[in-house]
Amino acid sequence: MSPEIFKYLIVGAYAVLVYWLSWLGMRRTRSVEGFSIGNKDMSPYIVGITLAASISSTATFVINPGFVYTHGLSAYLHYGVAGSLGILSAFLVLTRGFLRLGESSAALTIPQWIFYRYNHRGFSLFFAFINLLSITFVVLILVGCSLLMTGLFPLEQKTALVVVLVFVFSYVLMGGTYAHAYTNSLQGVMMMLVTAVLFIQGWKYFQGDMFGSLAAIGSEYASAFNRDSSLYFDFFSVFVSGFVITFALMLQPHILTKVLYLRSEKDINKFIGTTVLVGSLFTLMLMIGFYARLSGVEVEAQDAVVREYLLHEFGSSVWGEYVLVFIFITLLAAGMSTLDGILVALSAMVVNDIVRPLAGERMNGLVLSRWVLVAVGVVGVLLAWNPPPLIGLFAQKGVYGLAAASLVPVLFGVLVRRHIPLWVVVGAAAIGLVLHLGLNLFGGVENPAVSATYAILASLGFGLAGLFISRNQLPARMG
Repeated sequence: MSPEIFKYLIVGAYAVLVYWLSWLGMRRTRSVEGFSIGNKDMSPYIVGITLAASISSTATFVINPGFVYTHGLSAYLHYGVAGSLGILSAFLVLTRGFLRLGESSAALTIPQWIFYRYNHRGFSLFFAFINLLSITFVVLILVGCSLLMTGLFPLEQKTALVVVLVFVFSYVLMGGTYAHAYTNSLQGVMMMLVTAVLFIQGWKYFQGDMFGSLAAIGSEYASAFNRDSSLYFDFFSVFVSGFVITFALMLQPHILTKVLYLRSEKDINKFIGTTVLVGSLFTLMLMIGFYARLSGVEVEAQDAVVREYLLHEFGSSVWGEYVLVFIFITLLAAGMSTLDGILVALSAMVVNDIVRPLAGERMNGLVLSRWVLVAVGVVGVLLAWNPPPLIGLFAQKGVYGLAAASLVPVLFGVLVRRHIPLWVVVGAAAIGLVLHLGLNLFGGVENPAVSATYAILASLGFGLAGLFISRNQLPARMG
């Protein structure tokens, strides 16, 4: 069997399997609640793999290795070490309390959770609208997947963009959360296998001395703080911002709402353990940035590093072409595993937190959720049609703004049991969003993680001061 025939057979088999899993999901999706968070009958191990795949996605597997390729060890420490610690800390701190309040209020989304916690529709609407910033990450995934498609098939990038969109939207439209969870479990297993293979395969480039090999490229490239880098140049930009922003990113709707899939608090330890174990394995994909640099691959566009490295390593032999097909499909799956999660979360949020509060219950929520998916897809393609040079930084501007606005309201809502005056969380959310965008777009702070961290610290300071000032107020009823 020729590599070309093998490629189409494997792609066809993968598509059929995904659609079959989505059909199974569709049979179990009878309401907007089931479409959004399932019926709370999924294994915590399935939910953990689903979440790890959602967190890692195209950013870890396709885009972020390009930052490592360009900026060296400092970028690896930022995304791989500080980021991993931020993820673990967020789940240990937030999971139990978020699940408890989410169950008591039957919340389907983070804005809805905000409404039940703070009893103010206007504030939940504010959160629903700023959660639309997640669409910048949709654009990142669409661009990343289209780059991979052009490496696998003789397609123009814009054509590949449409193909990816139609495929993902069609299977998510069928099954919602169940389609997302079932397909992510398949994709997560594929991602684990490919990560292990690529990590081991490229280790040869270190020639037994990792730091010596990196130092041969340049002393700053091998430094924990790269003074030649405009993004990762000191302890704050590498470690502090990496930890803080990743902690805050766990509050994204397609991530933290996975907690609501769980049956009860008894499943939390299994869920967290699975997520952390699988997610830690996925961070090894960042090593491809080092491998590509050491192998001598010359890449014009930083976002294309992974594609060019894989073609360099596996595209020159017959057996390599067979391997390349499986790897490319898996990397596409990595992107789709996050894209479908964002789509489900965004559609559920628009229906539950924008349309229903404003228009009432007159419309069929499940049907409307699916129409919202289509609208999000159209907007995503329009933004991705002519993407900016560094799609990773573009996505970070929007998503990190959402994270900066979300941290205090969700963190305080989980950890502080007493009444929290609305002005405290509204002020903190506004400071987080406005200061991040101001510093990044107009204040000369090039790294969105740094501007978002400054904004989060200011927001947190405002929130703590507000708690101190209001400490003698009566507690509010919760739920």
